[in-house]
Amino acid sequence: MALPHNIAPDMPPLIAVHGIRRGAKLQADLFGKRAAALGQPVIAPVFDKANWLGYQQAFLCGRADLALLDLVLALRNEGVVKTEKIDLFGFSGGAQFVHRFAMLHPDRVSHLSIASPGWYTFPDNAPYPYGLWPRPEHPDEWSYCLIAKLDRFLALPIRVCVGENDCVRDKNTRSGAAIDAQQGLNRLDRAKRWAETVHTTAIDMKVAPQITLHELKGCGHDFQTCVTKGELDRIVIPDLPSHQWPVTSCSGTCTAKQRQMCHAKSSATPLNVMEATG
Repeated sequence: MALPHNIAPDMPPLIAVHGIRRGAKLQADLFGKRAAALGQPVIAPVFDKANWLGYQQAFLCGRADLALLDLVLALRNEGVVKTEKIDLFGFSGGAQFVHRFAMLHPDRVSHLSIASPGWYTFPDNAPYPYGLWPRPEHPDEWSYCLIAKLDRFLALPIRVCVGENDCVRDKNTRSGAAIDAQQGLNRLDRAKRWAETVHTTAIDMKVAPQITLHELKGCGHDFQTCVTKGELDRIVIPDLPSHQWPVTSCSGTCTAKQRQMCHAKSSATPLNVMEATG
């Protein structure tokens, strides 16, 4: 977690969700300085392998979405989160999680930024997680909410980011005849197709689309390169005032209360918060 000395009362926190390598600390570090200039906390939760192996799908394999809401509530009670809404960012597997979270909880999201997910949930009638329709064998109550809240999701400010060189299919790219036909062959193609589909669906539903696609020059599938070379941080956090506040470090300079908060547990399976070092 990266905290500014002064948390802006009307600034939603940035929740940055890691990919399957679980590089939460790196996300807090690389977003922290820029967010601090806005008085924006950066919260980088850890979905550990033992409890959250399928966190990317948000509602399957445990309710990762509810764990995140519990964590935000705990941090709000501590005074770190001061708003009802949150800014959401995810990279790779984290991008899978946050766009699905936003589909079910659009009223809790201020801005949604996703970078380089391997595959998407499309706003169509394919069974979840490929589309919004309830799974035939598991008609969960929450799945009907995805359809009911689609218009609110489509109205969100959404930034889709992907490296211009992120077009290599690897072992983590879900593939097969059906998903390749629906989404494309690689992350770059899939980002373009999903962004276009969201834009078109919004117009069809008489919703003003606010989705933008950003191809990061000279970048592949590496978060740090996407920030340092592709300026991903400037897309996720677009405004930087001239005055900058230093970021506190929970490794030594936080108050006892803040250190305690860094280890906040959700009321379900524990969801930890990474500490910033900057």
